Amino acid sequence: MADFDAHLLKTSRTFALCIPRLPEPTRREVTLTYLLLRVADTFEDAAAWPRARRIAALERLGALLARHAPAETAAQARAWEAEVPCAWTAYRELLADLPDLLDAFFALAPPAVELIRAELLRTILGMAGYVARTDETGELRLADLADLRGYCYVVAGIVGELLTELYLLERPELAAVAPRLRERAPFFGEGLQLVNILKDSADDLVEGRCYLPAAVDRGEALALAREDLCAAVEYVLALQAAGAERGLVAFNALPAQLALATLEKVEAAGPGAKLRRSEVYDIVDRVNQALDAGRPAVPPAVWDPAPHHPPLLRAAAS
Repeated sequence: MADFDAHLLKTSRTFALCIPRLPEPTRREVTLTYLLLRVADTFEDAAAWPRARRIAALERLGALLARHAPAETAAQARAWEAEVPCAWTAYRELLADLPDLLDAFFALAPPAVELIRAELLRTILGMAGYVARTDETGELRLADLADLRGYCYVVAGIVGELLTELYLLERPELAAVAPRLRERAPFFGEGLQLVNILKDSADDLVEGRCYLPAAVDRGEALALAREDLCAAVEYVLALQAAGAERGLVAFNALPAQLALATLEKVEAAGPGAKLRRSEVYDIVDRVNQALDAGRPAVPPAVWDPAPHHPPLLRAAAS
């Protein structure tokens, strides 16, 4: 059986830091979801493949999620591991372990399987739609702010909605705040994605991606990210006020805090600015200390409430 925690560590420092804090069974559900998304990302980012091949790989992944077919999955994983144009060894290793990953996915509780599959298929098909818009060199350029938000919804907003529904499974104590969480979930995801786009915009251009449209003022994108992260903070505080498990609160508080701190760096220093390891550890310590003391997991001093955008229309992201 594949070591999913090792895959997590190799493919994302942030989520390797956050996911282990989750209570079971949510921890395993989120681990498998994250790794399946990394597989989809590998195909979305395979710019050296023709558009049609990238789309076919995404659609094939969706088909493998639709029904448990171990022999088909094993054969396809071997082919992808050998052929995918990816420089990162960690992603090739993950593709090699796709059979174990899907075995573990189909072994989850049926409500979790149905929920994860439905939302991952929405994301995968959405990714395929954006790949279809790339040019002959594999370059994607988004047009305007609405286009940027639509892309963020596909790759991150849907994930925010999916995670929220996983939290709500078998947790009746969260029922009272469920509408508040659901309203803010897509903005939470959008905010995290916008911070990554702003941080990585220079590197993305080199690799043939332009997620920050030329028609969008950088200051406007920064302001949108900050407003989204205000919704993320409200999301975290709603979980905490409802009495959610400590690990569930911490899992959401840490990305929100890290994104806020990264956004400040990017605002001050521009693309490429990153948190130092010591700064990350300081944020982790502050979250732990706040939870130990029963204080807000994200202190009010680090965020500035602002009016929220109207809920994203699913149709706008299709």
